[in-house]
Amino acid sequence: MTNKRIVLSSDHAAIDMRQTIANHITKLGYEAVDIGPITPESTPYPEHGEAAARRVASGDCALGIILCGTGQGIMMAANKVKGVRCGVCSDAFSARMIRQHNDANMLSLGARVIGDALALDIVDAFLGADFEGGRHATRVDMIKALET
Repeated sequence: MTNKRIVLSSDHAAIDMRQTIANHITKLGYEAVDIGPITPESTPYPEHGEAAARRVASGDCALGIILCGTGQGIMMAANKVKGVRCGVCSDAFSARMIRQHNDANMLSLGARVIGDALALDIVDAFLGADFEGGRHATRVDMIKALET
């Protein structure tokens, strides 16, 4: 991957985990583009999911990692942005598969569902996997064709 920029965003429920992940990926040689928030006041996850997704869709960042309490809501918001394929994962196997089979360019995590150690394992699996192409490319093309 030539573009080593990874955007990170969350709502208020996941600030600590997001910062832990940002530090972790920086140590792995990626550039963490952390777009917040930084204060614990309640904040709407759709805005943060969309903002991160736009960074990925534009090519500014190669990948994105987003978080909220469950990972579900922020993932739904990100997937509304054309060009984004985001999956919520609570295990490393699924994170590896969304990259290998679905060419996912964003990962969503639930800070109230998993702990920091598991989150880092999931992030490592996501970042360590590459899209396999082949028969999976045809299916990803079908997903892209659904975008409006």
